Amino acid sequence: MSHLGYVGVLAFILIGSAWLEIVLRTRVFRRWLRLGIALVPTLVVFIAWDAYAIAQGHWDFDLDRVIGWQVIAGVPIDEVLFFVIVPLASILTLEAVRAARGWKAGDEPQ
Repeated sequence: MSHLGYVGVLAFILIGSAWLEIVLRTRVFRRWLRLGIALVPTLVVFIAWDAYAIAQGHWDFDLDRVIGWQVIAGVPIDEVLFFVIVPLASILTLEAVRAARGWKAGDEPQ
C-alpha cells in the first residue's frame, strides 16, 4: 500500500480544494482556456526539469513509493499528477478567495 502514498496525498489535496468550485462557484473549470494557460507551462517546465534531473542522476523516485507508471523519460505519473493537482488547488483557492471577497481579476466583462 505504500506505493499509493503519493497519490493519496494528491487525492486529499484535490478533495480539499475541488469543493470550492461548487460551493463558491469559482468557475475555474468553466474557463478551461485560462486554466490551460496557467497549467500547461508549469507542466512542461517541471516535467522537463524532472526528466533532466533523472537523466543526470541528480535524483530518482523510490519505486516502492510511487505507482510505477512512467510517463516521460523516467518521470512517474504520480509526479505528473502533482504538477497538475497542486497548481489547480492553488488556482481554486485563489479564485475562492476572490469570489468570497469580491475581488476583480481585471478580465471580467464590463
